[in-house]
Amino acid sequence: MVKTRTVYLVEQHPARRQHFETVLTFIGESVKVVEPEQLLSLSPAEALCVIAGTGVDNLRDLASNAPHLPFICAASEHESALEKANVLGPLDDSFDYSSLSNLLHYCQAYHQQMPGRKVNKQHPKRSHLEQTLIGQGRAMKHVRQLIEQVAGTDANVLILGESGTGKEVVARGVHDLSERHKGPFVPVNCGAIPGDLLESELFGHEKGAFTGAIGARKGRFELAQGGTLFLDEIGDMPMPMQVKLLRVLQERTFERVGGSKSISADVRVVAATHRELEQMIIDGKFREDLYYRLNVFPIEMPALRERQEDVPLLMQELTQRFKKERGVGVRFTERALESLSYHRWPGNVRELTNLIERLTIMHPDSLVDVSDLPPKYQHIDHSSPTPDYPEEMLEREALNAIFSGSEDDEELGEPVASSVDSELPDDGVNLKDMLSEIETGMIAQALEKSDWVVAKAADLLSMRRTTLVEKMKKYGIQKDD
Repeated sequence: MVKTRTVYLVEQHPARRQHFETVLTFIGESVKVVEPEQLLSLSPAEALCVIAGTGVDNLRDLASNAPHLPFICAASEHESALEKANVLGPLDDSFDYSSLSNLLHYCQAYHQQMPGRKVNKQHPKRSHLEQTLIGQGRAMKHVRQLIEQVAGTDANVLILGESGTGKEVVARGVHDLSERHKGPFVPVNCGAIPGDLLESELFGHEKGAFTGAIGARKGRFELAQGGTLFLDEIGDMPMPMQVKLLRVLQERTFERVGGSKSISADVRVVAATHRELEQMIIDGKFREDLYYRLNVFPIEMPALRERQEDVPLLMQELTQRFKKERGVGVRFTERALESLSYHRWPGNVRELTNLIERLTIMHPDSLVDVSDLPPKYQHIDHSSPTPDYPEEMLEREALNAIFSGSEDDEELGEPVASSVDSELPDDGVNLKDMLSEIETGMIAQALEKSDWVVAKAADLLSMRRTTLVEKMKKYGIQKDD
C-alpha cells in the first residue's frame, strides 16, 4: 500500500491550531502537531509539508536547513522566508479550503521536482520498466507514469489496447513496481481456457469435484496469494464466470470447486482486453458491475501506428535482443527503415517482433534493403540497388555512382588494386572510374585471399554472396584457368 505523507503543523495558538486540524482532516489529509525542533528529523517520505505558524523562531533558517521539505508560511512574521525555494506560499488567517488545497498540491509537485530527487533509484525495477516498455514519445512516457502512480496501491487495473501492444508487459511492470513484487505474478488467458474449465482453473477444485478430479488442485487465485493475478482477455470470459469473479472481487474470498471452505484472496487483480467492453455491456455480453470493479485505474496502450517515432528504438532493441539470445543479428539500410516507417502495423509490437525474427533467420548478420523485406512492407520503390556494406567506406554519392553505371561504360580489364592520391589533380579526375577500380581491386584481393571461395570473399567484404556474384559479373571478374 502507498504510505500517505503527513502534514506537520507548528502552531502555538490553540484556536488557529484547531482550525488547521479541522480543515486538513476534512479534506482527507493526515495531520500531526509537532514542535519546531522535531522538523529537522523528518524525511520527504513521511512529510508532505510543514505548515509553519506561530512558534517558529526563524522560518528562513529552518527552510535553509531542510531543503528536502516544502514549507507553507502561515504567519505574517515569516514573510521574509518566502524568497526560499522550498517556502511555497503564504497562508493568511482567512484561508479557505481552496487556497489550502492549492498549496498542498504545490507541495506534492515540489516532492516530484525537487533537485536531487532520486525517484528512479527508489525501486530497482524502474530502469527495467524503461527497458521493456521501449519508447521516448509522449504516449509511452504517459504509460510509464501511470504505471508508477498505480503500482504502489492495491487498486484493480484494467489495461486496454489492441492485440500485440504489450499489455502483459504493462501488467508485469505494475507488479514489479508494487510492494507485491516479491510475490508471484500469475497470468491467465481467459480466452484460451474453455468456459467449463475456467472456474476450476481460477479457483481450484477438491478431489472428486467432477469426473477426472482425482486429487485436490490449487487454482490461480491461490497460486497468486501475496502477488498479482493477471487476467488476460477478460472480455472473452463467459457470463456465468463473470458473476463468480465479481463476487470474489467484492468479498475477497472464494471456494474451490466442490469445496465449502472459504479461502481469503490476498491478490491484486490486473485485467486486460483488446475488446470494447463498453460496447459489450450495451450488447449484453459483459457485466456492467464487473466492468466498474475492474476499471478502477485504466491504462490504455497506444497502437504502434500511433507512435511511429518509437519504431527505430524498438527495432534496435529487438535486434540486440536476438543478437544476444541467438548470436545473430540484422541491420537495415535507411531506405528499409523509411519503408517500414510507412507501415501501419496492424499486429503492433508483436508483428514487428515477428518481422525482425524472420529477417534474422533469412539474412543473418546482413544488411537488409527494401527489396529484402516481405512484399507487404515494401512501401517505397526498390528498383535501384543500394550498397549493403558500411556507408563510411565511401561517400554515399560515390556509391550511387558505382551502382548506376550505364551500359556504355568501357569494359574493365583485369582488376588490380590501385592507390589513390589524397590531393585532387589540377586537371581533375574521373571519380566514377577511380572508385570502380578500387572496388574491383578489393574484390580481386578478397577472392585471392579466400582461394576464390566466393562465400569467404563476401565475408571479407561484409556483403552477401549473391551481391558479390553480381559484382563479379558486372566487372567480368573470373578466375584464370
